[in-house]
Amino acid sequence: MLALTEHSIVSFQTQLVAWGYKPSHAGRILRAHYAGTEIDWEKLRLPEALRQKIQTEALPPPNLAARQIAADGTTKLLLRMADGRTVESVLMPDFRDDRAAGCISSQVGCAMGCDFCATTKSGFERNLTAGEIVEQFLALRREALTTGRRLQTVVFMGMGEPMLNLEHVLEAVRRIADNNLGALGWRQITVSTVGIVPGIDALAAADLNVHLAVSLHAPDDTTREKLIPAGRRFGIEEVLVAADRYQAKTGRPVTIQYCLLKGVNDSPAQARQLAALLANRRMHVNLLRYNPTGLSLRGLSYEPSPEETADAFVSTLQASGLVAHFRRPRGRDIDAACGQLRKRLV
Repeated sequence: MLALTEHSIVSFQTQLVAWGYKPSHAGRILRAHYAGTEIDWEKLRLPEALRQKIQTEALPPPNLAARQIAADGTTKLLLRMADGRTVESVLMPDFRDDRAAGCISSQVGCAMGCDFCATTKSGFERNLTAGEIVEQFLALRREALTTGRRLQTVVFMGMGEPMLNLEHVLEAVRRIADNNLGALGWRQITVSTVGIVPGIDALAAADLNVHLAVSLHAPDDTTREKLIPAGRRFGIEEVLVAADRYQAKTGRPVTIQYCLLKGVNDSPAQARQLAALLANRRMHVNLLRYNPTGLSLRGLSYEPSPEETADAFVSTLQASGLVAHFRRPRGRDIDAACGQLRKRLV
């Protein structure tokens, strides 16, 4: 069977030649597939035998196992891959009525063991292929079109750690961003990591001109290691120095993700400590309001920081000169946190 999203233009050209057809058809076919709408085969004007071969052998897109739509318009899709495994993708309406942002997964499950995350509770199953990652992008593009919006940006902040599936993530990014395929644009893509230093350096070396986000979630290694086991391998300073290298290489300010947890990482002292860590770095701090996911792997029940505590935390950062703001909360009335819907239905 043929999965069009598993092909680059070059590899599909090779496939067409192997079938006995002109390689020049490859770009037109793939561009039509990436448009997010039904392919207009008449408009493509392909040889009838080639058209029938593609239509006969092409794999269908992943099945939609579940869809949840929040009051704010956020839509979570649970997509079932060919082997039966499921992944989550999210479409988030933009402030502008004609735009939306997408969040896609890089793995089935996750091995990082972050204590406050729902995805990690189901463990790690496998990496997604580049084509399966692209299929999520196309599913979100189609979903956006049905609401009169255009998918404007994509973040790799769904299930999994992108840096541990970097080969496939990079290939998916190339296809999503490339003007001849997904045409989203390199600057419209953000890759997030819990701080896998070799992955950060490899992403910089790939020279794709995408944004980097680092999930820090604590200003000290002791607290961070309890929340993110990967912190035992890569300390905060090592992660931030790698982020410095990425920023120097790409010229793109790195985003620091920080989820505020009541009584864990939200004290005034921790706000001052975070401000000191980032004082000489041109990085943006993206504060997140926690969406409870039940008991953690360590048997803890995390809670979001009270409003006044959260406001004091961001004010401390801003008073120190940092660019800091809260990410707009999304989909609180559905299984919005990463991994929640999959855990409930699988």
